[in-house]
Amino acid sequence: MDIFDSHCHLDDRSFEPDFQDVLHRAAAAEVHRMMVVGIDRPTSDRAVTLANRYSGLFASVGIHPHDAQSCTQETLTHLTALASDPKVVAWGEIGLDFNRMHSPRKDQERWLIRQLEIAETLDLPLIFHERDSQGRLLEILKTTTSTCRPAVVHCFSGTGAELDRYLEMGFYIGITGIVTVSKRGKPLRQMTPSIPPDRLLIETDAPYLTPTPQRNKYRRNEPAFVREVLFKVAEVRKEDPAALAEQIWDNTCRLFRINPKTS
Repeated sequence: MDIFDSHCHLDDRSFEPDFQDVLHRAAAAEVHRMMVVGIDRPTSDRAVTLANRYSGLFASVGIHPHDAQSCTQETLTHLTALASDPKVVAWGEIGLDFNRMHSPRKDQERWLIRQLEIAETLDLPLIFHERDSQGRLLEILKTTTSTCRPAVVHCFSGTGAELDRYLEMGFYIGITGIVTVSKRGKPLRQMTPSIPPDRLLIETDAPYLTPTPQRNKYRRNEPAFVREVLFKVAEVRKEDPAALAEQIWDNTCRLFRINPKTS
């Protein structure tokens, strides 16, 4: 199989001691491509460096809603220049998070809108983060041309109504290890079969959201564990894992405009 981890943070410092081993374990688990996602200026810089250093890695750049209050126009000018690198294939992760409120709402919305404008200018697909925005993300997207941009809703954990809205807008849906967790993952397991096969992505969000059964042994998530997400999604959709892996590989390459046959 060829498996694509569509969202991970391999730039995280927790991977520094055993980075090569992490890549070897991913390859052994048939995870042959990984999207390293930036969430601020330093992580975006590191994501691009890693993507250029290692085959099978790609990068995105962006400012996460948690970091919106420290964003400046100079930051976005730097990321815009960084996005000219051929290994940068998306803008994100961006969005709204009204759960933890690490940044004020006004800052989150201001810099989200500015980043949507930049992604439109650069013609890059988007990676969205949304948590407890009560429909505000959808409201903002409806007022911009971003409703027409290719995008993935990363780590989807919303309602059925929200899922329908995202699908109506043509977005892809990213499923994490939450789908494997007994109680917390039940709503997601119920909704996953209704996602059209050509809109489905899988991801780890490593080093976070370790799936079952690895979460019982390891605190840190890593790309090799996305295989568990694949098999759980195949189980709840009653599909063959190998066929589903091929479909998801094609979906991920299509979204990020990556040749499915080259690294």
